[in-house]
Amino acid sequence: MSSKKAMKQAQKQAFAKHRSNISNSRIGFKKRNTIKNKKN
Repeated sequence: MSSKKAMKQAQKQAFAKHRSNISNSRIGFKKRNTIKNKKN
């Protein structure tokens, strides 16, 4: 029982980490684009 619970929790954490990584990379990409546009 406790191992199943731990597995579910670990899965949730991994998913949350994955989602935050995606949003962070998107924000970084937007920032890079704006810097390029300002130079032009």
